Amino acid sequence: MLAVAAAAVAGAIALLFLLNLTFPYLCEDARFVLRASKFGFRLLNVYLTKKVLTVLDRFAHQAQANPDKTFLLFEGRPYTYRDVDSRSNRVAHVFLQHQPGVRAGDTVALLMSNEPDFVCVWFGLSKLGCAVAFLNTNLRVRSLLHCLDSSGAKTLIVGADLVDVVEDILTSIKENNISVWVMGKSCTLHGVNTLADKVEEAPDRPVPASWQSTIHLKSTFLYIFTSGTTGLPKAAVITQLQSLRASAGFCIFGVTKDDVIYVSLPLYHGAASLLGICGCIEIGATLVLKKKFSASQFWNDCRKYNVTCFQYIGELCRYLCNQPKTEGEKNHQVRMALGNGIRTDVWKEFLQRFGNIKMCEFYGATEGNIFFMNYTGKLGAVGRITSLHKVFLSYKLVKYDVQQEKPTRNEQGQCEKVSTGETGLLISPVTKWNPFSGYAGSKKFSEQKLLENVFKKGDLYFNTGDLMSESQDGYIYFRDRIGDTFRWKGENVATTEVAEIIGMLDFVEEANVYGVTVPVYTG
Repeated sequence: MLAVAAAAVAGAIALLFLLNLTFPYLCEDARFVLRASKFGFRLLNVYLTKKVLTVLDRFAHQAQANPDKTFLLFEGRPYTYRDVDSRSNRVAHVFLQHQPGVRAGDTVALLMSNEPDFVCVWFGLSKLGCAVAFLNTNLRVRSLLHCLDSSGAKTLIVGADLVDVVEDILTSIKENNISVWVMGKSCTLHGVNTLADKVEEAPDRPVPASWQSTIHLKSTFLYIFTSGTTGLPKAAVITQLQSLRASAGFCIFGVTKDDVIYVSLPLYHGAASLLGICGCIEIGATLVLKKKFSASQFWNDCRKYNVTCFQYIGELCRYLCNQPKTEGEKNHQVRMALGNGIRTDVWKEFLQRFGNIKMCEFYGATEGNIFFMNYTGKLGAVGRITSLHKVFLSYKLVKYDVQQEKPTRNEQGQCEKVSTGETGLLISPVTKWNPFSGYAGSKKFSEQKLLENVFKKGDLYFNTGDLMSESQDGYIYFRDRIGDTFRWKGENVATTEVAEIIGMLDFVEEANVYGVTVPVYTG
């Protein structure tokens, strides 16, 4: 009997060993599928019951279930889930009382740096059923006015540290009947309303749920601006559904409620706001919010606040690697980093210097309907794809003509898929279950991102504008970005926008802009 038991145990061990050799990522694949399925079933339930579930609902749940847990840590000061909930209620009541034009369905623009009030104002407006347009704090004059106009906002809320940015265009803003509020207790600019003083006096009672009665999964939650490959930034429509999907990122990667997440990326970008803030709410964790990334302060902050996870873009990791080497660089509790755009050489150096941190690289455009996740930490890959994943993730890599700058079509006028290992244009079908919400403003911007009659008459695909390849062992690799853009300090910049600015000079007859290699910099 003992011999039989011993043989069974030996056989099981041998089988596990064999499985590990044949399928080295089997356990990680299984964990990923379980986490993703759990969230997927919840979304399916929303579809079937037609009961709308939003990020704001998840926040309300956390504020009720864990009111005293720290939600945000900013410059050493903790803000609990209850604190942010109460202050966002106050913000909502200020606009209910003082700004009749701010109601469900309206759009309000937000020009603020990273600070807790960014979240409080955002949530306060969302509680009124408003869509919020996040404005890039680096924008000035013409680009800023363009973003205000394309979002359709009639109210602009500005951080106290960015008042001078608005001062230059205040006359134009007033001519467009846009009311301006500053998140301060006083302001010297004529006709600008103050918000902070009124927030302190406002009640913190919950906002009537009736204000959000018109919200459904396809309702606009946010407008997040992307770099326009043909000119000025475009306002990508982020629906309630998209925000819910994005909020699952941390959970699926394995971040838990006990983790402390460090975010130094700007909140006006989707990575920090959707994956960062919304993702933190989904799992009920604590988020350390940094006003601005600092390479010299990064690791000290991580040690000070017991950070276990952080968000990155490729440039952030490179900046950290460029810092002078010091003793004890591996002396921290960080176990995981989540982000995108890190070069393979920087990835290797980062791990060598700073220890065994699991790098969770992912891929996903702000306005896109396709998302990849490299949950195994495979060096250089942006995502992992197995046969099971392909049941849920529908995408194709098609042949692309770089000279003609468009997908290659055969004699029947159809696109052709590339072989495994070959580089192709990433496209994703647009369906009821996998929609493309497009951009605010002119329909032509949305239409430019779509491909029709790709494999059969009448089909419709979202064109990511990215060239990718898929390896034999099931990994996705980013190869190149098409379009007239270049990368600079973590931002995508449209060459045409730079050319237009240069062309405004009287002595310039014509300008053509293109990206070149700059010593010591990447992109």
